[in-house]
Amino acid sequence: MSNDAVANAANMVQAAASADDGDVATLVEPSGAQGAAHAEELPPWDVTPSAGLAAATRPAARASAFDDAPATSARFAAPAQREAHPAPAAATPATRDSNRRVSDMPPDDIPMWLDSEGNGDGDAAADAALWSIVRDADPAPSRPALPGVETLDWDALTERVANCRLCGLCEKRTQTVFGVGDREADWLLVGEAPGQQEDLQGEPFVGQAGKLLDNMLRASALARGENVYIANVLKCRPPNNRDPEADEVASCEPYLKRQVALLKPRVIVVMGRFAAQSILRTQASIASLRGRVHEYEGVPVIVTYHPAYLLRSLPDKAKAWTDWCLARATYEAVCETTPDNKPTAN
Repeated sequence: MSNDAVANAANMVQAAASADDGDVATLVEPSGAQGAAHAEELPPWDVTPSAGLAAATRPAARASAFDDAPATSARFAAPAQREAHPAPAAATPATRDSNRRVSDMPPDDIPMWLDSEGNGDGDAAADAALWSIVRDADPAPSRPALPGVETLDWDALTERVANCRLCGLCEKRTQTVFGVGDREADWLLVGEAPGQQEDLQGEPFVGQAGKLLDNMLRASALARGENVYIANVLKCRPPNNRDPEADEVASCEPYLKRQVALLKPRVIVVMGRFAAQSILRTQASIASLRGRVHEYEGVPVIVTYHPAYLLRSLPDKAKAWTDWCLARATYEAVCETTPDNKPTAN
């Protein structure tokens, strides 16, 4: 490079340092023979000085987020000029839309005109309009709604309960406890909720309470699985065997109601205070509910004590026996009324 070219380059740097523009330095184009000499020494792939300077003096407002020109020019500006530079104007809705960060967008919907910081090419109005197209686009088609519980058969209902996540009890269950027994039974026994052993084995009324229930059934000329179906109000175990909450009962009730509709029992025996209050929608005590015939979904209901309670309160076993005698008498009366066909529950 000639001495004249070196001097010309030095003059250009000095002019850039003394520029008044706080964002982009204005370069002074050489003229005359010095400019021509400098042009002759440029590599063949380079632009002419005038074209290069025109690109260098592009307004800062058109600089993209990938462009280092604003930061570079700020280094050449005097400290006083940088401090005096006015603060950016308050963002408008259009600029806020155009400056959305990529993290705010769906991963597959990042527009090509937005950079990694969510900035556009400087045209805020155009960016906002283009972003609105993406934002207002039709969402992906949703999954089809599941069939109503009232339309399910036994197998579909069992599967629905096994995959149920309608309440928080699903988070800590080992498995759901759907029910067990004869699906054409005349007798439906309903308990409150699964206990620890029921949660582990997936069957209602196991353990000591289950053994006592089996003895009570034999005394009534019945047997588990023979003309008897056993279920619970809740299909999942509440933590620490606490009383179920209202939303948990509401989530499970359609399942029990559908079991009744499919089974069409002649009589329902409800065991335990909570089960009785949930099915009969009452806050009455179990003592006031015993000894009478109630109704659920058109089926006669007899209320008695839960077998687990009877294990702790042996004197009440005699009272429970009278409840089972009432259930047997109610069943025989229903059979006399409808000897050929089971009553319709729905």
